[in-house]
Amino acid sequence: MAEEQNTLNDVTQGTTQLLHEATEKTAQTVMAHTAKYNDAYKTIDKFVEAFWERLPYICIALVVFTLFYLLSKLFKFFVRKALADRSYTKQNLVLVLNRVGSSAIIFIGFLIAMVIAIPGFTPGQLMSALGIGSVAIGFAFKDIFQNLLSGILILLGEPFKIGDDIIVSGMEGTVEDIQIRATFLRSPDGRRIVIPNATVYTSPVTVNTAYQRRRCEFIVGIGYEDDVQKAKELVLDILDRDTTILSQPGFSVNVTALADFSVNLKVQWWVNTSEVVTSTSISTVQEKVIHSFADNNISIPYPVQEVKVYRGDASQEDESGRAKQST
Repeated sequence: MAEEQNTLNDVTQGTTQLLHEATEKTAQTVMAHTAKYNDAYKTIDKFVEAFWERLPYICIALVVFTLFYLLSKLFKFFVRKALADRSYTKQNLVLVLNRVGSSAIIFIGFLIAMVIAIPGFTPGQLMSALGIGSVAIGFAFKDIFQNLLSGILILLGEPFKIGDDIIVSGMEGTVEDIQIRATFLRSPDGRRIVIPNATVYTSPVTVNTAYQRRRCEFIVGIGYEDDVQKAKELVLDILDRDTTILSQPGFSVNVTALADFSVNLKVQWWVNTSEVVTSTSISTVQEKVIHSFADNNISIPYPVQEVKVYRGDASQEDESGRAKQST
């Protein structure tokens, strides 16, 4: 019995010691985790306290940025007012001031707001950060920067302006807007064409409305049996009677080709685009030429193909058919 009692006591003491050690380890683990959570809470508290301390400065920064944003809008308003005056010849330069000036005002407002809102922030830090990433940004946005630079050069160089009718890379339309990134055209059939400025800057551009005077021309054919001189006089009389056609430079009617079925006459004249559209003038003159030629028996030939069918003797046809069958 004594030995059993001793064994039971030893087991009890061992169990008690194990429970005591486990309790101590658990308490230490709980204390360690509690300390970590306390550190996290302290960090969050510091952020919250710092936020509440900087909140008035953040509000002031937002107000300052809003004021600069409204100032940029006011700047754009005056620029648009200047553009409304069509007599102003440097409209593209005003557009440059509009695009670049408003962006510069917003950027300055952003820098001032950042200095107010963030302690220790300086514009030099932003510039250094931009300098470090400029190489990567340059490769990533190469095409965008190329279009931006081309847009500025187009606006400064003024090869054309808003309202001009131009042809670029086979696309024709009226210039609606010249932005920093792209040029917007309105096609004759009412569609919008967006062309990147890099394409516009590096491609040949035809400005149809660069000058007020435009030459109109078309070719009309008359028959070989008709009087060429009479046809020329009829066309010249039509051109002379049209008040929308300029007398200087003079109009002309000349033989340009002896075609397969007609003698081709090239009719040329000049108009003032501020008074009449070239397509309208060409259509009007062509209609008058058609009526005048019809009234004076001047033909306007068109391609005719003659098909001649020859029929031989029926007996010969039968003999030729038998010969083919025998072979």
